[in-house]
Amino acid sequence: MSAPEKTSYDPDAPVDPRVELLVNELIGRVADKWTLLVLEELEDHGVCRFTELARLVPGISQKMLTQTLRAMERDGLVERTVHPVIPPKVEYRLTGLGYSLGEAFCGVWHWAEAHLCEVERARATFDARE
Repeated sequence: MSAPEKTSYDPDAPVDPRVELLVNELIGRVADKWTLLVLEELEDHGVCRFTELARLVPGISQKMLTQTLRAMERDGLVERTVHPVIPPKVEYRLTGLGYSLGEAFCGVWHWAEAHLCEVERARATFDARE
């Protein structure tokens, strides 16, 4: 199988408004620190129960974890499995879509590693002017 053909960005090309809306929504979602932290923990640990995720993501409230997981499930990033036992056992796992989003944002980590010193210098220069 050959590699997918790379396409170049054309700022004058017409934009599908549905794609633009999705990009804006996803940027808002992943810019939310809770989504990124939950995504990272599910990627690191595979299947997790709600209480385990609450323990793994320091500082997140039960309400915020519930909201974050529901939003991620709605977007197809997380799969929720309810086991019919008493008490109910609910597990969460990343979907293929969730893993691919995590991979896409790995680029930010690589960029940060490659440019850490430059950013620190720029900040120090800026702060020194104040």
